[in-house]
Amino acid sequence: MLDSDHEEETMTKEIDRQIELLCSKNNDEAYQALKTLEEASEQTKRVYPYMNRFVEMMDHANSYVRSRGLLLIASNAKWDVDFKIDEVFDDYLKHVTDAKPITARQCIKSLPTIALHKPYLVEDIVIALEKADVSAYPDSMRSLIDQDIRKALSELRAGKG
Repeated sequence: MLDSDHEEETMTKEIDRQIELLCSKNNDEAYQALKTLEEASEQTKRVYPYMNRFVEMMDHANSYVRSRGLLLIASNAKWDVDFKIDEVFDDYLKHVTDAKPITARQCIKSLPTIALHKPYLVEDIVIALEKADVSAYPDSMRSLIDQDIRKALSELRAGKG
């Protein structure tokens, strides 16, 4: 086997291992896997083939798993030549007002990244952010989510997303 084939196989196995860890009950381990996969997604499209897995994670009962799925979808927007994000984007936007405020915040913060690579979705993002009803969240979280929304809208309008 050529070195490059071996290297590719090793990388694929490591990505597979990290993907499995995303749903680990050990949140520290799962968070480290998320960070590793986000970093890999910056550099290469090797993580993109797992996009369907990330889409499934958006509906997971555990909010941490939902957040990880949302973040990895956004991290792979630049590689999305198959328009997988477009197919599930309405579902993605529902997480702007996720039942868990932390997940909502992660979703909102990820939207400019998606917009950067899919500028034709900016209008839909702006509408979703402007319509977001955050009144169900506790006051302490509501102000943070409002701040996240304002920041995301500002980035979108400045063309940074």
